[in-house]
Amino acid sequence: MLIQNYNVVSVMSGTSLDGIDILCSNFSFKEEWKFKIIQFETIPYSLKWKQKLKTLTQLSKVELKQIDEDYSKYLAYQILEFINKNNLKAIDFIASHGHTALHNPNKGYTYQIGNQSVISKILKHKVVCDFRVQDVELGGQGAPLVPIGDELLFSKYNYCINLGGFANISFKENGERIAFDICPVNIILNYYVAKLGLDYDDKGEIAKSGKINKQLLEELNKLPFYNLQPPKSLGFEWVQEIVLPIIESYNLEVRDILRTINEHAAIQISKYLYQNNLNTLITGGGAYNLFLIERIKRLSYSKIIIPNTDIIEYKEALIFGLLGVLKVRNEINCLKSVTGARKDHSSGRILEP
Repeated sequence: MLIQNYNVVSVMSGTSLDGIDILCSNFSFKEEWKFKIIQFETIPYSLKWKQKLKTLTQLSKVELKQIDEDYSKYLAYQILEFINKNNLKAIDFIASHGHTALHNPNKGYTYQIGNQSVISKILKHKVVCDFRVQDVELGGQGAPLVPIGDELLFSKYNYCINLGGFANISFKENGERIAFDICPVNIILNYYVAKLGLDYDDKGEIAKSGKINKQLLEELNKLPFYNLQPPKSLGFEWVQEIVLPIIESYNLEVRDILRTINEHAAIQISKYLYQNNLNTLITGGGAYNLFLIERIKRLSYSKIIIPNTDIIEYKEALIFGLLGVLKVRNEINCLKSVTGARKDHSSGRILEP
């Protein structure tokens, strides 16, 4: 018989390179899934690791393999420190999303570093990881994976939007969970604010002081991706190859770029929030961008709900813990209605120490 209670340490790193999110949570099942967050922390990347992670798409296969091994060890020791520091006992397993190095499902590949067997050896724990690969092998996008958690843990909200490196949305339509990436957000905002020597634009204040470049805004809004039907997902390669060259061609001041990108994101996001009397849960680092939230509220009709800090920052890590639980139980954790895979499936690999 399956056990109905799990203590899980889950870990993930997003495209915006804020750091490593580590979370310990409890999942219990009695008619429906419930969760309780026990302990959490974000470990900022050192400058050295930030530089390495920024250049992953340019590395050879040999270099990538080496960095994967190094990153897996680095991740293992960060998790070990988190477990020891918080005196965490009775952990059932570790769920690791790792860090996305390459993601181009249309060409049949996705690659997350930080999923090597060295993790389970160092931690002496079972590790559930590599949640995207199987989905791509089944013809899916390998993303987004969080919607199963929206379905099982956050179903009281009509829409769930995460504002991370990219904005993604999840909602129920005709009895099926639909989800997809909407547009880039922090991956571009943080890229440009770094030119001012900052990690992020606090509350969106710099963007607020800038002016919209209407021509750039128009060009971004016409990008072909926005006319594609879901399932669809975005990766850093798309930003590098398509979006950044467009922005660079305008030779604008950073604050005007930030203002225009915020407007672009608000327009793309609000397209889906056009119905009254529906509520939208917004999480991810972008929830602190008060200027962007203000613009989304102004352009949409939905009631916008910003939850507690632990849910804002750790909802994705929490849900990767749930994905791990479902994998261990051999239950569906990947929805074909979301990713476009040939079938619903239980995705991920299990590494034994």
